Amino acid sequence: MFPTLPALATLAAFTPLLTPLGALAAPNAPPAPAQTIVITGGLREAALLEAPYAITSIEAAELRSAGPMVNLSEALARVPGLVAANRNNYAQDLQISARGFGARAGFGVRGVRLYADGIPATMPDGQGQVAHFDLAGAQRVEVLRGPFSALYGNSSGGVIALFTAPATEGLAEAGLDIGSFGLTQARVAVATPLGAAHEAGPGGPAFDLKASASQLQLDGFRPQSEARRTLGQLRLGYTGARDRVTLLLSHHEQNAQDPLGLSRAQFNENPRQTTPQALQFNTRKTVQQTQGGLRWRRAFDEGALREATLAVYSGQRAVVQWLAIAPGTQAGARHGGGVIDFQRDYGGADLRALWRLPGLPGLAAAAEGGTDIAAGVVQEMQTDERQGFENFTGTGAAQQLGVTGRLRRDETNRARTQELYAQLSTPLATRLQLSAGLRSGRVTMSVRDRFLANGDDSGDLGYRYSNPVLGLRWTLAPSWMLHASLARGFESPTLGELAYRPDGSAGFNSGLRGQKSRQFELGSKWRGQPAAFGGLALELDATVFGIRTQDEIGVQTNAGGRSSFQNVGRTERQGLELAAAATLPGGWRSALSLTVLQARYADGFLACAGIPCTAPTVPVPAGNRIAGTQRGSLWAEVQSPLQAWGRVALEWRATSRTAANDTNTEWAPGQGTLNLRWTQRFPLGDGLALEALARVDNLTDKTYAGSVIVNDANGRFFEPAAPRNTLLALRLQQTF
Repeated sequence: MFPTLPALATLAAFTPLLTPLGALAAPNAPPAPAQTIVITGGLREAALLEAPYAITSIEAAELRSAGPMVNLSEALARVPGLVAANRNNYAQDLQISARGFGARAGFGVRGVRLYADGIPATMPDGQGQVAHFDLAGAQRVEVLRGPFSALYGNSSGGVIALFTAPATEGLAEAGLDIGSFGLTQARVAVATPLGAAHEAGPGGPAFDLKASASQLQLDGFRPQSEARRTLGQLRLGYTGARDRVTLLLSHHEQNAQDPLGLSRAQFNENPRQTTPQALQFNTRKTVQQTQGGLRWRRAFDEGALREATLAVYSGQRAVVQWLAIAPGTQAGARHGGGVIDFQRDYGGADLRALWRLPGLPGLAAAAEGGTDIAAGVVQEMQTDERQGFENFTGTGAAQQLGVTGRLRRDETNRARTQELYAQLSTPLATRLQLSAGLRSGRVTMSVRDRFLANGDDSGDLGYRYSNPVLGLRWTLAPSWMLHASLARGFESPTLGELAYRPDGSAGFNSGLRGQKSRQFELGSKWRGQPAAFGGLALELDATVFGIRTQDEIGVQTNAGGRSSFQNVGRTERQGLELAAAATLPGGWRSALSLTVLQARYADGFLACAGIPCTAPTVPVPAGNRIAGTQRGSLWAEVQSPLQAWGRVALEWRATSRTAANDTNTEWAPGQGTLNLRWTQRFPLGDGLALEALARVDNLTDKTYAGSVIVNDANGRFFEPAAPRNTLLALRLQQTF
C-alpha cells in the first residue's frame, strides 16, 4: 500500500475540470499542433502526450533563453518534481534531485541517471556530473521521473538526457555573453550537411557535421569563486537507406576556486563573504575530461525484427581537488590527506534489438496495432587510479598551505555493471495500452590498496538487482490521456560510501546494503484544442506519486578524515506535480509548474553531532524531513507577444524552506525571486541574423541560500545565491 491517498484525492479534483473541457471540442475541430517527440523511457520515439509516464522536454529555444547555457539549473526550474540548485560554485556540481532521489548527495549527482547523446554521465557506482553538457548545441533535454526511470538500472530515481541537434542546414554561429561578476563567454559553432541524399539517388547516403567550442570566464560574487571552463564538441552523422550512425567526441576542461559554504552565523552576517579556510588553503578543483561515443542503428524492412542498435563509448576524466583540512587533522595515521587526485577510465556498450509482433493472443477484437518488444544487454566500467596527498609542505614558519604534499593514499578503485533488460508495449483494447519492462543486473566494486602504511583497505563487494515496471495508458480522447505505473528500484552505495568501515578497521564496509524503493504514479495529460476556446490553446499535466524506500543510506561515523556510512531504515515520499501552459489568441503565453512533496523518514536513527564523530549519538526521530528536500516549489512565467521590438518575459521562481540536516535543526528559508528577460532576432539579410538575449535575474536583489550542503560536518550548510545580476548575450548566425 503506497502512502498516496491525499495525493490521489488532489488529482481527482482535476478530473471533473478536464471532462467538460474535453467535451467542448467541436467535432470538426482542426487537429492539435504537432506534439513534442520524446525518446527517454520508451521503446521508440513517441509524442509526449502518448508517453505513459511523467516526462518533460525542454526545447532548444527554452535552453537558449534561460541564460548563458552553462548550467542545467538555468532551464530545469520549469520541470515539476525536479530540483536543480545552482551552488554558484564551479568547484562543485549542481545539486539535482528527482522526487527526493539524490537530495542527500553531499557532492556530485547521485540517485539520478544522466546521459549526453546516449553516453552515460553517471558512472557504474551511481555517481555522476553534468558540467560537460553542451547546452548551446542541444536540440532538447528530456527529464523522466517516476517508475519508468527504474528501467535505466542502478541509481535511476530519475533520468536527465541531453540530445544534440543534427545538422540539417548550413549554419555558422559566433556568440558572446557578458554578465555580472566578470562573466564572459565566447562561443563558435558550425553545422553543415556534407552530402545530400538526392546526390546518390533516393535513399542514398548523407553525412552531416556539427562542431562547437566555447570558453567561459567568471570572477564570481564571492572571493575565491573564480572559474574558467573550456568545452569542445564534434558530432558526425551518417544516414543511409537503412543505417544511421552518429560519432560524438567531446573535451571539457575546468579550473575553479571553491569558496566553501557558510555557517548560519556567517550567512546572517554577510552572505557574500567567503569562509576564511577557503582563502587559507586556496581551495580549488581542476577537471579534464575527454570522451567519445559511436551509435549505429540498423533498420530492417521485413520480418519481426525492426531495428538493432549498438552504442559504445569510452572516456577519461582527471580530477584534482584541494580541500580545507588542517595539517593537525591529517596527523592521524589513517587520514587520506587534504588533496584528492584521481584518473578515471570509463567505457561501456549497449546492444539493443526491437521487434514488432502481432497483438497478444486472446485480447479483445477491438485492440489495434501490434506488440513492440525490445531487449538488450549493457556493460559499463570505471577504473579510478585514486591518490590522496597532504595539502601542505614544511612545518612552522616554513609551512605552505594549499599545495600538494606527501602521499597519503594510493589505490585502484573499480566498478562494473552488467545488465539485461526487456520492454514490452501492447494494446489491450482500442484505447488501452500496456507497457512493461524488467532490468536485471549486477554491480561489482573493488579496491586494491597500495598504500599500506595505514592498513590494507582492499576489498570486493557486489550487488544484484531486478527492477520490474508495469504501466497502463488509457486514451480517453485524442487530446486526453491517463496513465498509471508502478515499479521497484535499486540504488547501490557508491565507492566512496563503501571505502571505510565504521569500527575503524581496514577493508570495505561490507555490511552496507543497497537502497531499494517501490514507486507508484498516476497521471493525466490533456491538450486543449484552440478551436474549442476561441483560439486559446491549453496544456495540463498532473501527476501524483508515492515512494517507499528501505535501507536508506546515511553517515554513521566521521573521524580522522574518514566517513563511514550506515543504513538508516525506511523513508516515505508522496507528492503532486502539475504543469500547465496556455497560449492566448493575441500571442501572450503563460506557463506554470508546481511541486508538492512530503519526504520524511519513516524510521528513527542516530546521527553525528559534528566532527570528530566515532559513533552517532543524536536522535533523528521518525517523521523528520529528509535533508535536502522542500515541501513545495513553484515556477511560473508570462511572455508578451512577439513584436518588432522583441518579446519580454517575467519569471517567478519560489521554493519552501529546505532541510539542511537530518536532525532538522538547520533550514534554508523559503524564497521567491523574479527574473526578467528580453529576446529578439534581427534579420540582417543574405542569411545573416543576430539573436539577442538580455536578462536580469533576482530582479529584487533578494538575499537567500541558493542551495545547501547537506549534513555538512563543519556546519557550513549554506551556499548563497547570486544577488541581482545581468546578462547580455549576442549570437550572430549565418546560414548557407
